[in-house]
Amino acid sequence: MRFISWAFSIGALLLIAGVGSGFWLLHQYSQNLPDFARLKDYQPPILSRVYAGDGRLLATFAAEQRIFVPVKDIPQRVKNAFLSAEDKGFYIHPGIDALGILRALLTNIQNIGQDRHPIGASTITQQVAKNMLLTNEVSISRKIREAILAFRIESVLSKDRILEIYLNQIYLGAHSYGVAAASLNYFNKPLDELSVAEAAFLAALPKAPSNYHPRRNHAAALARRNWVIGRMLQDGKVTAAEARAARAEKLEARGRPPEESVRADYFAEEVRRELVAAYGSSSLLKDGYTVRTSLDPRLQAIADTALRKALVDYDQKRTGWRGPLARLTHFDDWRKQLKKVPRPRGVAGWHVATVLEIGKKGAELGLDDGTHGILPFSGMKWARREKSFGKHGPYPKKPQDVLEKGDVVLVEKTGESANKTGGRREARAAYRLTQVPKVQGAFVAMDPHTGRVLALAGGFSERLSAFNRATQAMRQAGSAFKPFVYLAALDSGFTPSSLVNDAPVEFDQGPGLPLWRPMNFDGDFLGPTTLRRALEKSRNVVTVRLAQAIGMDKIAEYARKFGIARDMPRYLSFALGAKETTPLRLTAAYATLANGGKRIAPSFIDRIQDSRGQTIWKHDRRPCSKCRNVPFGDGVVPDVPDQREQINDPRTVYQIISLLRGVATRGTAAGLASLGLTLAGKTGTTNDSKDVWFVGFSPNLAAGVFIGYDDPKSLGRRETGGRLAMPVFKEFMKAALKDQPDEPFRVPRGVQLIRVNPHTGLPPTSPGERTILEAFLPGADPEYAQASILGGEMLMGDYYDGDGEEGAGGNYGQDPSYNYGAGYTRGPPPTVIYGAPRGNSYSAGKRPATRYPYPIPRPQPGTQPGHIYERPPAADMGTGGLY
Repeated sequence: MRFISWAFSIGALLLIAGVGSGFWLLHQYSQNLPDFARLKDYQPPILSRVYAGDGRLLATFAAEQRIFVPVKDIPQRVKNAFLSAEDKGFYIHPGIDALGILRALLTNIQNIGQDRHPIGASTITQQVAKNMLLTNEVSISRKIREAILAFRIESVLSKDRILEIYLNQIYLGAHSYGVAAASLNYFNKPLDELSVAEAAFLAALPKAPSNYHPRRNHAAALARRNWVIGRMLQDGKVTAAEARAARAEKLEARGRPPEESVRADYFAEEVRRELVAAYGSSSLLKDGYTVRTSLDPRLQAIADTALRKALVDYDQKRTGWRGPLARLTHFDDWRKQLKKVPRPRGVAGWHVATVLEIGKKGAELGLDDGTHGILPFSGMKWARREKSFGKHGPYPKKPQDVLEKGDVVLVEKTGESANKTGGRREARAAYRLTQVPKVQGAFVAMDPHTGRVLALAGGFSERLSAFNRATQAMRQAGSAFKPFVYLAALDSGFTPSSLVNDAPVEFDQGPGLPLWRPMNFDGDFLGPTTLRRALEKSRNVVTVRLAQAIGMDKIAEYARKFGIARDMPRYLSFALGAKETTPLRLTAAYATLANGGKRIAPSFIDRIQDSRGQTIWKHDRRPCSKCRNVPFGDGVVPDVPDQREQINDPRTVYQIISLLRGVATRGTAAGLASLGLTLAGKTGTTNDSKDVWFVGFSPNLAAGVFIGYDDPKSLGRRETGGRLAMPVFKEFMKAALKDQPDEPFRVPRGVQLIRVNPHTGLPPTSPGERTILEAFLPGADPEYAQASILGGEMLMGDYYDGDGEEGAGGNYGQDPSYNYGAGYTRGPPPTVIYGAPRGNSYSAGKRPATRYPYPIPRPQPGTQPGHIYERPPAADMGTGGLY
C-alpha cells in the first residue's frame, strides 16, 4: 500500500508539474502574438481590372492577382473539394485537430533519419493564422504559436468567415491568389462553372502549387487531382459515378482566348497614370477598382495598323537597310540557333528568319517557328544600304546585293505564296524583308462631342519605347495651328473672301536682330489671296499678316482657350506653329471645332467602381432625373441638358470648318477627296520638316497624326504633313467610317450660304463657272469682303483672269496706309459695317470697276480678345451630336 501511495503521489506531482509547465509554455508563447482581431475586418489586396468600351479586358493592376468572393457565393462543390483535401473536420474541431497532430507526430518519428520534410497537421484555421499572422518558419515554436492563434481565431470568428478568408487569401500558383483568380487563370471560368474535376485540381494546389502545374508537371498534377477526388468520395461529397467521371476528365489548362482581351499598351498606361494620380499607386494595386474606359478596340486596331505601316514605309524609303540581326555559320541545327538570337522588341506579328538558300529570284527562309518560307526579290527591292543618316547606296539589282546565306533577318508575311528559288517547286508562304523603324509617331482618335478618347498610339510599339508621344511629346504644331489664327481673324471681322496680300514682307525683330522675312513653303507668292485659298494652300505670309493685324495677344488667347498651349509668346512666328503642344491637345482643339465650339476635355475613363460595385467616378455627370426606371421601348427619350461651355461663336467655327473642308478637297490634303467622305482637316509641317502633322475630323470623329524623330531632325527636304501624316489619317478614316452613312457638318443658325468661286471668293460671272457655298455672317457679302486688301493696294481683276485662275502681274507692294499691328497709331479703328455699300448692285457676269473704300476691321492696339460665348441662344446651334 505504501508503494501505491508513493507512486500516486509522484504521479500527482508530475501531473501538476506537467500542467504547470504547459500553462507556463502557453503563457510564454502567448506573449507578443500578432493581433488576430484585425481578421474581423479582413480586406485582402484585390486586383484592379480595366476594360475596353466593349467590355473586353484591357489590363489588370495588382500587388496580388486576387478577386474577392464572399463565402456565400462560392459554390459548395469548391468548398467541399478544399475541405476534403485540407481539413475534413473543419466544422467540428475547435481550431486544431488533436488526432491529426498525433498521426503527424508518429509519422515524423518514423521518418527520422530519412531526410524527409516533416509533415504537419494544420487545420484551415491554423493555415489562416500562419498565412495572415505568422511566417513560414518550420519550427515547433511556430506550431505552438499557430495553435494558440487558431484557438483565439475560432473564439471570435465564425467557421464560414474563417473559410472565406482562407479561400480568398491562399496562393494557388500562376500568379493566382484565391480560388476565383485561380479559376480564371487555369480554366478561364468563373467559380460556378467549374466541374468536380476542376474544383478538385484547385484543391490539390495549396501544398505546393509549383509541383502540380498542369502543363509542366502534368502527371503529378493529375495524380494529386485524382487523390482529392478520392477524398471527396470517402467523405461522401460526391457519388461513385461522379468520382469516376471526374477521374476520366482530361486535365487541361485553358488561358484567356485572345478575342476576350484587348491589346492597347499606350492607352492602358495612360489609364494607369490617371488612376495613380487620382487614388495613389498603393490603392490601385490593392483596392480592386473596376474601370470602364472609352477605348474602341476596332478603331484602336485600325490606328495601330495605319501608323505602324506609315513608320515602316518611311523608314524603308528614307533611311535604307541597316543589315541583318546576326549570321549563322552552319545550318545543321538552324532552328536551335535561331531561337538563341535576341528578338528585337516591338516586332509583334513579324518573324525572325535565316537565309537558307539564295538565288536569282529570291531567298529560301527558315523561320523561327520551324517552317520554311520564300523571300522574293520584290520583297527586298527597297533595301538600299544605309551609309549614314539620310544617305544610302543604290537600289539593289539582285538578292545577293542585300542578303547572304546565313543572314538572320526580320520578315513580315505578305499573305501570298511563291515557289522555292531552287530545287523543289512547291508553293510556300511569301515574306517581305523589314526592320524596326527609327522614326516615331503618334495617333489619337476621339469623339468630338464628348472628348472620349477612342484610340491612342504613342509610338511604333510600347515594348520598344514606353514614352507616349501622344500625351508626353511636346512638339511644334507647325501649320496645323493656323486654323486658330484664321478663327481669330474671322471673329475680328474678316470673312472667308477677305483678301490678304501674299507678297514679300519684313518685320523688325528688335535691336541687333536681323529683319524677319517669312516665306511660304514653296518660296513663291500668290499676291492678293482670299482667306479660304490661303488656308487651303497653307500660305505662311498670309497667316503672319493676319496675326499682325489682329494682334498676338488674341492669338495667344485662342491657343489657351482651345487647350493647345497655356502661355504662348507674343511673337509673330508663333502664329506659324512655333509653340510646342502634344498630339492629344491639338486633336482635342480640332474636336472642339468639329462640335461647334463647345469645350471638351480628353477623357480615357468612362466609369470607376470600387470593390463593392459602387460607382465612385464617371465621365458623364449630366443630371438626368428621368434616366432611371425607364420602360424599355416606350419611345420616350429623356431630356438631358448639354452642360458644355460654348467657348467660341458657333457661326465663325462653322466658317473654319468650311475652310478646312476645302483643305481636304482642294488644298494640301486634297488626297482625302478620293474617299468621298465629309472630312475636314489641316496639314502641318515645321521648319526643316522635323515634325509633320495631320489633324482632322468628320462630323462625329476627330483624329490627329504626328510623325517625327524623338531627337528632332529633318525627315527630308520635301517631306510634309500631306505626304507622311495625311495618308495615316486617310487610311484610318477609310476603315473607321466604312459602311457608315456619310453626314454633312451641322450648319448653325445665323449663317448665310452664298455661292462663290472658290479661287476668287466672288460670285460667279458665268453659268459654267465652278462654285462652292461659302459661309458668311448676316449682312456680309463677298464683294464687301474684298473692299480692301490687307497688306496691299490692288484689284482682284488685276490678279485673276476672267476664268478665276491665277493671272500674271499685280502690285505686290505693302499699302503704307494700313499699318496693322502694334505700330497702328492712327486713332480708333473704324466701325465694323456688315453688308454691301448702298447704291451698288451688280448685274450677272460683271464685277465692280472700282474698289470700295471700306477698310477691313482693325483692332485697337492693346485691346484684349473679343467675347467668349458662354451661353449662346439655343437657336444659334443646329442639331447636336451624340453627347
